[in-house]
Amino acid sequence: MSELEIPVSRLLMDGEWTPARDKGELPVLDPATGQTIQPVALGTGADVGDAVAAARRAFPAWAATSPSERGALLARWARLVGQYVEDLARYEAQDVGKPLSGGRTNIFIARGIIEYFAGAADKLTGVTLPTRTPGYLGYTVPEPYGVCAAVIPWNVPAVLTAANVAPALAAGNTVVLKPSEVAPLAPLALAGLAREAGFPPGVLNVVTGLGADAGAALTAHPDVDHISFVGSTATGRAVMRAASANLVPVKLELGGKSPNVVFADADLDTAIPAIVQSITENAGQNCYAGSRLLVEEAIRDEVVERVAEGMRAVRLGCWDQDLDMGPLVNEPQYRRVLGFLDDAKREGARVVTGGGPADLTPNGLFVQPTVFDKVSPDMRIVREEVFGPVLAVQGFSGTREAVELMNATDFGLLACVWTNDVSRALHVAGQARAGQVAVNQFHDAGVIGFPFNMQKDSGFSRGGGYGALREYTQEKAVAVRLLDR
Repeated sequence: MSELEIPVSRLLMDGEWTPARDKGELPVLDPATGQTIQPVALGTGADVGDAVAAARRAFPAWAATSPSERGALLARWARLVGQYVEDLARYEAQDVGKPLSGGRTNIFIARGIIEYFAGAADKLTGVTLPTRTPGYLGYTVPEPYGVCAAVIPWNVPAVLTAANVAPALAAGNTVVLKPSEVAPLAPLALAGLAREAGFPPGVLNVVTGLGADAGAALTAHPDVDHISFVGSTATGRAVMRAASANLVPVKLELGGKSPNVVFADADLDTAIPAIVQSITENAGQNCYAGSRLLVEEAIRDEVVERVAEGMRAVRLGCWDQDLDMGPLVNEPQYRRVLGFLDDAKREGARVVTGGGPADLTPNGLFVQPTVFDKVSPDMRIVREEVFGPVLAVQGFSGTREAVELMNATDFGLLACVWTNDVSRALHVAGQARAGQVAVNQFHDAGVIGFPFNMQKDSGFSRGGGYGALREYTQEKAVAVRLLDR
């Protein structure tokens, strides 16, 4: 199998690799070394306009394409992703800084998402409705919106490309994708494989560029019919303001401050490794990262020490060393996380392990896996999303206090409950103000079609799992009076 190459400094526009209008370039850096991987095109608002126009031209024919044919194209795309797993994993890992095995896992997940919606494309149906008397017929028809804008961040670009593009295409929409300028390579490579799979020109377009320019132009474009945004809560609010001017529906997947809630009867041999991985996977740069550890006082000292021991054992290194954790993605993110560490120390939190940078390479952006105990609810590391390998520990006594602490955040993405008491687990899950709850595991391992739901400042979405096709369709209701003939 030949190496999968991304054309240098090109946008994918109307089925062709084309330079940005002003020929600008943007370097993409390896965060472990600071070296340029390759440049990409610096798209602007003018390029966004061209991409939206291409998507608009392609939409009528794509919407009219048989759902079975749309599914077949998605399946072909998924097969190509499977053929190029190693190349795609390298782009994902080097671009973001994660270990190669982490990049490989993300590509497997992305392929699975595309396969899921390949199978779902011709399963999208409406309903027939009862009528008060014979002679009437009522039914609904799900219809695609039209041109969908997708703006994604840098932390898991392959997964987020698949999760936002595949259901939109399956439902009959066309897409303009704006990946993060920090990590655009895996999305470009995936889009190139979609082109090779045979998607018609204009069905999937990719514009790379700065968020403040290309991203803002895309979310404010008057000919966009639906917006998917994944990123920070602050930027999500800006996207909503832009969408309101054009009355465009928005799907928002924003920040998180997810707790692992550990009761005294939990299986700690299962819980401890999962808790460590939940905050060190991708260097903690995940919206659902388990950044809060709530532990019952009876086992607090044991759990804190065992988690700290696990954090100390995490091996840091460059992507191609394929260890346990890589660097943070760029200099601003690195400085931001170090600022959180400094603030936590100044506010009186106790450093159990870590607490500073890790000097592995001359220009690497590595931070030590860190555990803070003795934190208070008003500290920044408890209230705000750090997006780094930083864990804040709080103790509780009894289920009521556990639930109060679990919900004492503006975010509502994921809550993880560790207990061998089934009744307690269901009770706590029922009271969690979060879109997702995991019991005796972190996140959704083993569940097919699990929805990526959220509440509160984490946003609102039907963009993952079994409900995603509904996110990308609008329902038309039809009422018919049957005339006597």
